[in-house]
Formats: sequence, C-alpha cells, structure tokens
Amino acid sequence: MYRFFWIFFISALGLSQSPKTNAQQFMDKKQYQNAQSEMQIYLESNPNDKEAIELLGDAYGHQKKWDESINQYEKLVKKEPSNADYHYKYGGALGMKALSISKIKALGIIGDVKSSFLKAAELDSKHIDARWALVELYVSLPGIVGGSFSKALKYADELENLSKVDGYLAKGYVYEYDDEPELAEKYYRLAIKVGGSITCYEKLTSFYEKQNQPDKAIGNMEVAQQKHQRNSLHYQIGKVAADYNIQLEKGEKCLNAYLSNHSAKDGVPKAWAYYRLAQIHKHKQNKTEALKWIDKAIDGLPDIDVFKEEKNTITKL
Repeated sequence: MYRFFWIFFISALGLSQSPKTNAQQFMDKKQYQNAQSEMQIYLESNPNDKEAIELLGDAYGHQKKWDESINQYEKLVKKEPSNADYHYKYGGALGMKALSISKIKALGIIGDVKSSFLKAAELDSKHIDARWALVELYVSLPGIVGGSFSKALKYADELENLSKVDGYLAKGYVYEYDDEPELAEKYYRLAIKVGGSITCYEKLTSFYEKQNQPDKAIGNMEVAQQKHQRNSLHYQIGKVAADYNIQLEKGEKCLNAYLSNHSAKDGVPKAWAYYRLAQIHKHKQNKTEALKWIDKAIDGLPDIDVFKEEKNTITKL
C-alpha cells in the first residue's frame, strides 16, 4: 500500500510540473519546437510573465526564427528597460537577422543592433557577452557604417579588466582582423598562458590556418590534445594535414584515433573523417585506399557534394 502511495505521489508531482519547467527541459534537450509550443500556450493566459517571454524568444532564436525572437525580446526591453540581458538578447537577435538578409536591408537595423549592445554594456559594467558582441561588431563593420578597430580595442580593454582570458582573446581577434599578425599571435598565446582552455587553443589554431601556417596549427593542436584529451582535436589535426598535404602520416594516425574513439559528443560525423583519409591517400597517390575511404564517406553522408567531387578527382589518378 505504501509503495502504491509513493508511486502515486511522485506521479502527481510530475503531472504538476510547471509549463516553464517543461519548456526549459525541452530547451535542454534541444527540442525547441516543443518548448515554443509550451510557452505559446502558457502565455495565452499569462501574457506578462517575463521568464516565459524570454524562454519563447530563446526557443525562436534556436530555430533561427529571427523576427519572432526579436518580437519577444522587444517586449522584454519595453517591460524592463534596465535589464542588460534583455538588451543584449534583443541586439543579438537583430544582429542574426542582419546576417540573414541582404546587406542593403541589414544597414537599416545595424544602428539598433549597436545601440542595444551599448545599452547592455552601459547597464551592466561586468557584462562580458555584451562587450564581446561590441568587439565583434566594430571589427566586422566597414568604417563607413561605424566599424572601428580602436573602439573594438576599447571594449577588449574592458574585457581584460573583467577576465584576462577574454581580454587577450578579444585583442588577438581585433589585431588578427586589423592585419597585425604578430600582435594577434602574442595575445592568443597570452590567453593560452593565462587560461589554457580549449577555446584559446582553437582560436590560435584558426589564426595559424588563416595565416597559411599549417605546421604551427598542427603543433598547437597537439599541445591542446595532450593537455585536454579531446578526441575532436584528432580530427582537426587530420583535417589540416589533409587540406595542406603536410605531415600525412601523423594526419592518418590522428584520423584513425578519432574514428576508434568516436562518440556523438565529438560533433563531426565519421563520414568527414573518412573523407579526410581519402584526401590523405590521394596525396600519397594511393588510389585504391583513397577510393575505399571516399566510398565510405559517401555511404555515410550521400548528399554531400564535396564527397562526390573528391571521388571524381580520385578516379582520375
């Protein structure tokens, strides 16, 4: 009897779980459409619940429904204009919309994007995300519409005061795009020295690849792999080796390790590792092995055009 009582009690608790809790659980599981539906129904009878409005805006954003997301965050900004996070999310949704439309149309909303991020930074002197957004915005915009490396560095300085790692990464990012590679490398290395997170290594690796320095990129990833033991770095090393036709034995070894230890959390499907192995064997002029791996890649992801193009190239060896 008591066992039945507890089963009933626990079941009742589950049934009484709030819609917002349900929505958050859907968000955590990346079931964004379900979270959207849950909050739409809930808001019909609770239209002023700011937490629910924010959840709905987040659900729309994860589905790239930018207009709908903007609408929800705009409601929040109007309801609570002193909330830095609301301004930040509103500016972010506007910014993502700007990236999804024509450049001419985007010009019409860039001012609102910037003012939203500036307001968030003004309201919260410790808002790291808003300052990162401003760094990226000032770097990416042409000078004629408000881009400015000096303003980007101003917010990078503010980031450094809040977090050495973020500040150094931001400065590396600014100097990279301002065509100051020595300064960019200096600050990326400082970020690794101070923080040593996987993100720091990834930023420096990306920088080396853009600078056409694949050997340095591989070396940096090897250090990161030794420190962080991330299987995904095996794939990245193999990718650079295959793309640049360098250190092919090391690249092949890393790709095989990636495949042996692969799990869903690694992110990159196995088919892409097969493709990289096909590239490596193509570079080695080993047509039979190259065809074996590219066929496995196509079997795994048959709709990827670059795999089919690579097979045509290999067939002509």
